Amino acid sequence: MFKKENLTIPNFLSVSRALFLPILVIFAVNDMELAFLIGYILLGSTDFFDGMIARKFNQKTDIGKTLDSTADLFFYIASAYFLATLFPEYIEPNYTLLIVFFSILFLSFVISGILLKKPIMMHTSILRFNAVLVYLVVICSYFMNTTYFITGILILYIIGFIEEIAIFIKYGEVDPDTKSFFRIDEKL
Repeated sequence: MFKKENLTIPNFLSVSRALFLPILVIFAVNDMELAFLIGYILLGSTDFFDGMIARKFNQKTDIGKTLDSTADLFFYIASAYFLATLFPEYIEPNYTLLIVFFSILFLSFVISGILLKKPIMMHTSILRFNAVLVYLVVICSYFMNTTYFITGILILYIIGFIEEIAIFIKYGEVDPDTKSFFRIDEKL
């Protein structure tokens, strides 16, 4: 059941990020490059605005954190799909790293599921920074070769999810907005 206090603009923005992804898929598979680029920029910006609005207007909620994490997961996995669909020449040299990345991501969900009884996606500093990089790499791929940019992002993601796994193992359940393994008591 929905609670009135959960009907906030930040939560709406998080949900919209996942709900409108099929439109971007349609643009991508139909080679509607400009429509895709504009839609991707607008939809991706909701990740910035949902958090900013939630903090500024004190609209942070537990459901909002879950919605944001879920929308992030869908959006950034879809971003990998978009890169593979629209710019396969930049992805192909990174297949091995992609397999390692998805394996570590899956392992992170398995470990948090076992240890904490629920899959958790953290918002550490590394993972937040990488989210911005993924957003930018899709946009930049329209204008330049981003093969090495993608390589760097995948390496940082692997490091970020290893850090996340280490947090789960050492500290158990912590606030998903914890900055890092070394700054466990600080939130973003």
